[in-house]
Amino acid sequence: MQFIFSILLLFFLTTGIHAQNNYFKFSQLPDLPPNSSYSTQPGLAGPYTGIDDGVLIVAGGANFPDKLPWKGGPKTYYTEIFILKTNTTGEYSWEKTNQKIPFASGYGGAVETPLGLFCFGGNTADKSISESWFIHYNSLTESIEIKTGPELPVPLTNFAFAKVDGNIYVAGGLTKLSGASGNHFFQLQMSGNNPMDWTWEALPPWQGKSRAFAVGVGQSNGETNCFYLFSGRNIQPGNDPVILYDAHVYNPYLNRWSVVSEVDQKEFPFMDGTAFPAGAATIVFPSGANGELMKKQLEIENQIALVKSTEANESELDSLQAALLHHLNNHSGFGNEMMAFNTITNEIYSVGQLPGTGQVNATAVKWGTEVFIPSGEIRPGVRTPGTLKITIDKESKHLVFLDLVVIALYFLILSWMGWFFSKRQKNTNDYFKGGGRVPWWAAGLSIFGTALSAITFMAIPSKTFATDWSYFMLNMTIFMVAPIIVFVFIPFYRKMNITTAYEYLEARFNIVIRLIGSLSFILFQVGRMGVVMFLPSIALNVVTGIDIFVCITLMGIISLIYTMMGGIEAVIWTDVMQVIVLLGGAILSLILIINAVDGGFVEIVKTAAENHKFNVIDLTSSLKQPTVWVMLLGGIFANITTYGTDQTMVQRYLTTKSVKNAKQSVWTNAILVIPATFIFFFVGTALFVFYQHYPQELNPTFTNNDAIFPWYIASQLPAGISGLLIAGIFAAAMSSLSSSMNSTATAYATDIHFRFNWSKEVGGLRVARIATLVIGLVGILFALMMATMDVKSLWDEFQKILGLVIGSLGGVFLLGILTKRANSPGVLIGIVISIVVQVLVAIHEPVHLIAYAATGVISCFIAGYITSLFFKSDSSQSNLNTND
Repeated sequence: MQFIFSILLLFFLTTGIHAQNNYFKFSQLPDLPPNSSYSTQPGLAGPYTGIDDGVLIVAGGANFPDKLPWKGGPKTYYTEIFILKTNTTGEYSWEKTNQKIPFASGYGGAVETPLGLFCFGGNTADKSISESWFIHYNSLTESIEIKTGPELPVPLTNFAFAKVDGNIYVAGGLTKLSGASGNHFFQLQMSGNNPMDWTWEALPPWQGKSRAFAVGVGQSNGETNCFYLFSGRNIQPGNDPVILYDAHVYNPYLNRWSVVSEVDQKEFPFMDGTAFPAGAATIVFPSGANGELMKKQLEIENQIALVKSTEANESELDSLQAALLHHLNNHSGFGNEMMAFNTITNEIYSVGQLPGTGQVNATAVKWGTEVFIPSGEIRPGVRTPGTLKITIDKESKHLVFLDLVVIALYFLILSWMGWFFSKRQKNTNDYFKGGGRVPWWAAGLSIFGTALSAITFMAIPSKTFATDWSYFMLNMTIFMVAPIIVFVFIPFYRKMNITTAYEYLEARFNIVIRLIGSLSFILFQVGRMGVVMFLPSIALNVVTGIDIFVCITLMGIISLIYTMMGGIEAVIWTDVMQVIVLLGGAILSLILIINAVDGGFVEIVKTAAENHKFNVIDLTSSLKQPTVWVMLLGGIFANITTYGTDQTMVQRYLTTKSVKNAKQSVWTNAILVIPATFIFFFVGTALFVFYQHYPQELNPTFTNNDAIFPWYIASQLPAGISGLLIAGIFAAAMSSLSSSMNSTATAYATDIHFRFNWSKEVGGLRVARIATLVIGLVGILFALMMATMDVKSLWDEFQKILGLVIGSLGGVFLLGILTKRANSPGVLIGIVISIVVQVLVAIHEPVHLIAYAATGVISCFIAGYITSLFFKSDSSQSNLNTND
């Protein structure tokens, strides 16, 4: 047996890094039609390009229609507008419209807006322009309408631009065609339906050289959408232009620039190139000039100028001019290697080769799920009339038979456990409280599994992969809250012999407040079920390619079946098994990642430290950032709300034999939080280092970073082990999912159905199971709805739901337990005020979303206590208050 184990371990640890995937596929579309008065179309450089109302628009631009510029050919600018349509069979065709743009111009910006394609700046044959206009295509009348837009603050051309969260950013450029490059940085906020009310605002520039011919892209940095500025060239009249290879990023949320790459690092050779965002954190560069051939041309031209100035012999001058002509005629083009840059790991890597030469002085436009690069320049003076279409292939890693066997066995075990415990469900006391038979350690593991769930298994590694350990202190606050739960809440609940926490609210206040508390809990749990089903469904979709809606439905139904059959006992004992799988899978993944990185654990720690990934405590005096103050404030109140008032937790305190056992279950959970937090935080950090070492292994098509851990599992681990860890993802989700289903059914049945004596002829156990069925189905439907939404980080969404939906509930319980003065009218007013405060907080965002729970609890407590002073105290309060 030891020999077999050694062989298996050796197999796991020597599994190699997998080969790179082909995520981008290419095809050529029909050529642009000729411009007016010409029979052929040599192609256009610098046209205004974008999408409006289902068509691709290409307007203006310039070319050399007669002969090349070094042969005396004049550069011609155009006003024509071309549109690319697609028919029902998927065939593309170009049309030239009768309408024209206001100027024969190009080299400006174009951005899709609800009012049409917004075109701004650029230059004509003799000057830069500041004017802007909208090109609106009406698909019903198949006509074009041109409207004037807000002017740029200065005439500007050859600038970088991008749209980020509804705002347009413009960086660098030339105010005069023969002038110096600038460091202009403008923002246009597109708010309102009247574009003439839109205003350009000058913002602080980046800390680097001024530039023109740079590349701008909007993409997330792992936390928020930002404006990225790459490459370009610094132009100063009288001097040779300086090719730039640096990169900078502007964070609109912080109103701050950061350096991605220093000037002397040749990481981004994409001058005058094209780029587009892909997935959640990738920028793809189909083309760009590295400047090496330009430098060669400038070198020859400088030699010619020197020879002319020294009156050297004609043969030397002829030789140099022939060399220049040869260089221009035999220019190899702007390359065909397509590169990608991950904004989290800050690594750039190859993602394939274009079928032809890359097109510069062009725009890469996203149209649906595909990217189009119409026309452009393929070498100096030479254009192409062709349009390159890039199809993004969201390739999946399909599970092999052994993986499917492992997952199937896991589900069979869960089903068997539901069947086994169904035989012990005689009444609602068994179904909701397990008959008080659950050992303290099992209840503690169940609390642990319910609290951490898939949000730990996937979203925490995703968060630490994308950012740092700023959220570490959030988990540690459980030790500050555990004594409050142990010495204040649990004695209350056990003494009253209640089934739900909200029964206490009626005894302390009135039935209305009980219903508010119970319904708030039910609403929150439906949202939570949506999150914990959606997360693993993302994983399974990435891993197998199975439709995400099918994944959600299957997982929800399986959880619903064993929860309905076995009640809280089945939930708790499956939690125990699932926690073992969850922690075991995370530990195994860490071992394999450490083995895969050269230098192992030491290299991971070193690289992570160099990239500031271990930042834990941020002492900045800000409540809008994940500072230590936000973590402590938000964590304490969120945990009070979760562990003190959440029925999924309270229910476990009531399944043990005694108060002592209930307290032991809370401490068991608190102690387990320490190693689990280190494990899952370090998984994300280790993944960051792994993908820095192997950037080509990172899927650039992710639409959500929460899939980073399952992608590693699917793409890097051997067969069987992948299946085991995918089962771990299900374990993480289903432990919380089943808990939510059972506890929500408990709240409905006890606080509403049984409280009002509905359906007396229906047995209590049947009511409980029907409630579980209905609530489970509602949760599944909510998860399906979430799958249609653009959610960047489900961790953030879960924290938002926690704070906004049940933020005031913790305040209500604290008012009842800690004060004598609080009464029913005052608490009701406190709840209303808290809801108003939470809505204002959500709109104006004065604090980080982690602190939403704190604002809800504090506002409810203060408002409820003060307003209670104006009303007579309830007569039933004295025997329920700890301070009496």
